[in-house]
Amino acid sequence: VSPACQTILGYTPEDFIGTPITPLIYPEDANQLINLLASSATADITTTLNYRARRKNGEYVWLETTARLFFDTNSQQHEFQASSRDITERKQSQEALQQAHADLQEAYDRTIEGWVLALDLRDRETEGHTQRVTEMTVKLARKLNCTEEELIHIRRGALLHDMGKMGIPDEILQKPGPLTDDEWIVMRRHPQYAYQMLSPINYLKQALIIPYYHHERWNGSGYPHKLKEKDIPLFARLFAVVDVWDALSSDRPYRKGMPLKEVVEYLQKEAGNLFDSDIVDTFLPLITDTLE
Repeated sequence: VSPACQTILGYTPEDFIGTPITPLIYPEDANQLINLLASSATADITTTLNYRARRKNGEYVWLETTARLFFDTNSQQHEFQASSRDITERKQSQEALQQAHADLQEAYDRTIEGWVLALDLRDRETEGHTQRVTEMTVKLARKLNCTEEELIHIRRGALLHDMGKMGIPDEILQKPGPLTDDEWIVMRRHPQYAYQMLSPINYLKQALIIPYYHHERWNGSGYPHKLKEKDIPLFARLFAVVDVWDALSSDRPYRKGMPLKEVVEYLQKEAGNLFDSDIVDTFLPLITDTLE
């Protein structure tokens, strides 16, 4: 044992004589060493381990250890060589950076939620719609095996899907009845308004897919670009199904929401026409449990 162990851990070399090493390692980290010591002569027996070790004063420090096992001619372990260095400051810096990143992500999400609340306060007709479709969109995206990174962008995009309506005049946005043809021309500009508002914000580049493309339709009849089939980005294709489900299911001042059975029938009928049929097939089990 090198005398340097006293500098790092506070123990003299003599302190280690006859002392098992495992109890000095933080319990959650000990399996790394246990697995190494269980290696056979046929295994890869040189490795680098990062773990917390207990100093003589009871405090833990982070060590980075490069270790190797040696075996005799009978494939029995007969020597263990290791070289360690204190990486506590590096670990603390990494943890501080991770915390700063998490704090920044939270600040981003609180900002988005503030924007959504502002829209909900302006458009009482769809109050609660954003929260419902966001929760269901994330659930559907998980079923479609989207990654955790993708889920972050999908959630943000779902929250912001109607952000462009901030640019729609009150007399159209808050009209208590059906819109005229001319009013629909104005209303259908809200994806472009969303793009104008959100595209300069770098962290929303992927999330913007949903506000910008969620009114595109599988057969090319949607807007604003009349994209068809898989030219429509996946995030927008899956959100479109959820958005229509909620819109048809919810009451409006000028109509009652459709029964779930009728909504399901509509989605089934339009699968492969307005919507990606694979996504509809994945989505329907998420909403039909209540029909059982």
